[in-house]
Amino acid sequence: MESLLQFQENVDLKNYCTYGIGGLARYFIEISSIEEMQGAILHCKKRNIPFMVLGKGSNCLFDDKGYNGVVLLNKIDFLRFGASSDEIASSLYVGAGYSFSLLGMQTAKRGLGGLEFASGIPATVGGAIWMNAGANGNETCNPLDSVDFLDADGILHRLKRIDLPFSYRSSPFQKQKGAIVAATFSLTQKKEARQEQLEIVNKRIKTQPLSEKSAGCVFMNPPQISAGALIDQCGLKGFSIGTAAVSTVHANFLINKKDASATEMRTLINEVKRQVFLRTGIDLKDEIRHIAYSDYNEGV
Repeated sequence: MESLLQFQENVDLKNYCTYGIGGLARYFIEISSIEEMQGAILHCKKRNIPFMVLGKGSNCLFDDKGYNGVVLLNKIDFLRFGASSDEIASSLYVGAGYSFSLLGMQTAKRGLGGLEFASGIPATVGGAIWMNAGANGNETCNPLDSVDFLDADGILHRLKRIDLPFSYRSSPFQKQKGAIVAATFSLTQKKEARQEQLEIVNKRIKTQPLSEKSAGCVFMNPPQISAGALIDQCGLKGFSIGTAAVSTVHANFLINKKDASATEMRTLINEVKRQVFLRTGIDLKDEIRHIAYSDYNEGV
C-alpha cells in the first residue's frame, strides 16, 4: 500500500481551508480509505516526517509559509446505517472524512435524533470529534459510541466513548499523534428531528456570516456569556487589521475580507483578546487551531 501512495508537492493550502489563508504544503496526499491512511502514517514514521490530518480545514489557521511536512487530506467518507439491539435506537458507522453537516441532515430526515446540531457545522466527522464541536447545547461526544483511531505507529484502535475524556471544545485526540478514521454513533427515534434540524440551519443563516471566508467561531465561550457578545460589547464589530476583520454579523467570526495573511489574522486575534481583557478582565481562549510551519528539511 505504501508504494502506491501518490504524494503531491507544494500544494497551496489556501484551497483547502475555509479561511483561504496559508502558504504551501511541502507534501500533500488525499486519503480515501483506512488502509491508505495507515500506509501514509507508516510512510511518515519510516522517514521521520511530520504530518497533520486535514478535513474541511474549517477550524484552522495555516502559517503564511505553509506546512513543511505532509498534509493528509482525510476523504474517508463511507456511511453505513444499522439497527441496534434497542428497537427505538439506530446506530451508524461513518468515515472520518464524511461531511458532519450532511450527516446531521441525513439522520434528521430519517427521524433520528442526536445530530441535528451538526447541520451547518463546516467540518468532517473526524474534525468534529477532534474538536468536540458543538452547537445549540449539544456536543459531538454526546451521541458518539466509539472512535476508530490510527496511532503514530499505524496501529488501529477502536476506542469506546465511555473511556474517552471529552470536555468543552476538547478531546483526548488533541494530545495524540495519529488519525481519526471512523466512528460509530447511537441515535434515537425522534419525530421532531427534521424540524429541529431545519430551525438550526435557518438560525445559522440569519446570525452567521456564511458567505464570508472564516474559520467559524474563533474564541471559546467563557462561562455565563458568549465570546461574540463580549466582543460586540467592546465595540469591536467591523474592527480590522489589513483585510482581516471582525464580522459585523457575528463578532466571534473573524473574516478574511479579501486576501488577508496569516500574520494579519493572528494580529487581529491577539488585538481582540487584548481589548476584551482590558475592558472586561476576561481572557478569551482560542478555539481555532494555529498550524505552525515547522522546521523539517528532509525529503519525502
